[in-house]
Amino acid sequence: MNDVKQPGLTARLVVTVALSIAFVGLTLAVTAGMFTSLDQQVAITMHNAWLPQLHLPLQAVAELGGIELTGLLMLGLAVYLLRAGFGSDALVFGVLVAAQVLELLYKSFLHHPGPPRTFAQEDGPSLSMLLSGTVGGNSFPSGHMVRTVIAFGLIAFVVRRLSTSPWVRRLALVAAVLVIVLVAFDRLYLDVHWESDVIGGLLLGGIGLVVGTVWLDRPRKAPR
Repeated sequence: MNDVKQPGLTARLVVTVALSIAFVGLTLAVTAGMFTSLDQQVAITMHNAWLPQLHLPLQAVAELGGIELTGLLMLGLAVYLLRAGFGSDALVFGVLVAAQVLELLYKSFLHHPGPPRTFAQEDGPSLSMLLSGTVGGNSFPSGHMVRTVIAFGLIAFVVRRLSTSPWVRRLALVAAVLVIVLVAFDRLYLDVHWESDVIGGLLLGGIGLVVGTVWLDRPRKAPR
């Protein structure tokens, strides 16, 4: 995104490796059933704390991580980067695509059914519901969390890189964090995902986010 090399690229690559190791470790733990008891305890706690009047607002929150909104946000980011003269930076859109493909592969091959339909509340409408039948009802990792972390995280990163206003830069970071936390709570409170699914989505989304920032801050040749 800049013409000179930004500091911290090596550190971000190390973070990517660490997040990847954590994600693989979590996958193995989930497969071994190590999170089953904790998942059920969290789900029961959320279910017992359910307030019907919050259902509609939480369905609206779910749209923040839907494939429709996050896809549009990332497409808008790519178009902006192209029009602003950043050229190949717009390819950062591919991070969301790659993460979405990996999420679907995980759900296709890792047997980890989500909370029972009789237990979960009705989720916000999304095209991703059409895919649920093709992955056998498996729920690890949470696609909403993956998409939310990548889309809102990368938008905040670009705003912080390009804005000249300290307040705008702070607001972008705070807004991204708040949206991510809100969607994570939404997934658990609606009982549509286990706690391990949410953690997995955060980790996979975090990997995609860091990879995206590395791409945007990759070293470039200085103009002659």
